[in-house]
Amino acid sequence: MPSTVILEKTIYTIDQLEEMPLPQLALAGRSNVGKSSLLNKLTGRKNLAKISSTPGKTRSLNFYRVSPEEFYLVDLPGYGYARCSKTEREKWATLINRYLKNNPRLFGVVALLDSRLPPQALDIELITYIRAQGMDVFPVMTKADKCKQPVRSANQVAWQRLLGTEKPPLLISSHSGMNIDKLWQFFLDKFSAVQPHE
Repeated sequence: MPSTVILEKTIYTIDQLEEMPLPQLALAGRSNVGKSSLLNKLTGRKNLAKISSTPGKTRSLNFYRVSPEEFYLVDLPGYGYARCSKTEREKWATLINRYLKNNPRLFGVVALLDSRLPPQALDIELITYIRAQGMDVFPVMTKADKCKQPVRSANQVAWQRLLGTEKPPLLISSHSGMNIDKLWQFFLDKFSAVQPHE
C-alpha cells in the first residue's frame, strides 16, 4: 500500500492526553480480537504493533500517523481481559472515555468483532456507548480464517440485525489477508469523506 504508517505518540495516562493535530479513526475491540495483527497486516510491517500471546498487552492509546493522507489510526487498549487488576481496567476505561468524549477530530470508531463468536455483551456495550456519543461505528469481523463459513455467516447476520446496518460487517483475516485491501480502502474513503471540499 502506498501509505506510510508510523507510531507517533503513545499515551498511558489522562494527564498525557493532548489534542492531536490530525483527523482520527480509532480501532477498538476485545483484548484478543487481533488489533495488533491487523495493524501489522494493514501496513505490511511485521513489528509496527507489538503482538503477544498474552491478550491485553496494549495498555495505551497509540497514535499511528498515516501519510501522505495525514490522519491517525488510534489503537485503543483492548477491553474485557480479566487477568488485569480491576484498578488497571478502570484506569484504561477512564482513559478511553476521556479520549472518546468531545473529540472533534475523531471521525469514527472501527469496532473489531471476533467472527467466531455470536454478539457478546461487552462488544454491544462498546458500540452502544460510542453511538451514544454521537459517533459513527464501523463494525469489522476479524479472524475469518479461523471458523467455518456457515458460522461466520450466521454471526455476520446476527450483527447486521442487531446493529440495523444496511450491509453485514466486513469479514477480514490478518492471517490470510482476506479483505485487508478492501478494509484499507474503506479507511481512506471514510477519511476522504470528512475532508473539506473546495
